[in-house]
Amino acid sequence: MTENRHANVGLSDNDVLEIYETMLLARKIDERMWLLNRAGKIPFVISCQGQEAAQVGAAFALDKEKDYILPYYRDMGVVLRFGMTARDLMLSAFAKAEDPNSGGRQMPGHFGQKKNRIVTGSSPVTTQVPHAVGIALAGKMQRKDFVTFTTFGEGSSNQGDFHEGANFAAVHKLPVILMCENNKYAISVPIHKQLACENVSDRAIGYGMPGVTVDGNDPIAVYKAVKEAADRGRRGEGPTLVETVSYRLTPHSSDDDDRAYRSREEVEAAKQKDSIFTFKAYLQELNILTEQLETEINDRISKAVNDATEYAEAAPYAEAESALQHVYGEGE
Repeated sequence: MTENRHANVGLSDNDVLEIYETMLLARKIDERMWLLNRAGKIPFVISCQGQEAAQVGAAFALDKEKDYILPYYRDMGVVLRFGMTARDLMLSAFAKAEDPNSGGRQMPGHFGQKKNRIVTGSSPVTTQVPHAVGIALAGKMQRKDFVTFTTFGEGSSNQGDFHEGANFAAVHKLPVILMCENNKYAISVPIHKQLACENVSDRAIGYGMPGVTVDGNDPIAVYKAVKEAADRGRRGEGPTLVETVSYRLTPHSSDDDDRAYRSREEVEAAKQKDSIFTFKAYLQELNILTEQLETEINDRISKAVNDATEYAEAAPYAEAESALQHVYGEGE
């Protein structure tokens, strides 16, 4: 008999179905983007595949009506939970004028949407960490009740921005959740060439904050860790470093050939732990995901992805003159 693990952390059957559907939507959007890229219709894909459980499980533990998120470039699952739509993401992939991130100016994966408190990132990695800390400081000074949540890869945990942000957040007891999505590779560099310590979370003690490592293929475990971190932050107890361990199932990006640095056997072994399938099996074993519900979810996602693709492909590009907007001051 499969244990009902989600009830133990306060999640309902409807909650876990929503987590699964959001994970699957992220996967299907991502897969469609790869097809569009290979067909020459969109220029670039930076993939979330293999990390959906960590992303959606974490985002589900936050308050999407008041918390701020500062995602990194793979976080399609996070931004979908916080209010971005398949159409929003496809408009970005096609670099169309209606792209909510940047009006078609930024690369895909540079998420930003003010109405949903998604703070835009940049191409230099890890700059989002001090930004998250600064927003948390502002919230604390203004006595506002929100936490900031930022994500990064394990390679980013070696950057100065991470260490400076972590130290400042801990000294000032700021409500920040630092979540490292450890997918084993910083582009082509395996983790054993990146860290001398066993876990990224081992670094937390140096800053006087809790550090926890969880299975990034288990959305329930990630939800629990991030919920506890959010509760700590809201109580004024400061930041937490959460490390989720999973595996990047695709090349680093659509411009990368990962066959140069990892074996097919290694990738295939990782696919056996793919959270899309393991979490689906968990829901089926508890009879939460029935055949009828699965059909409804698949149909809903298929329609959303198809509609988003068709809309974004037909949508207009930005006017060339708009490239100067937000660059120079405009007279009355």
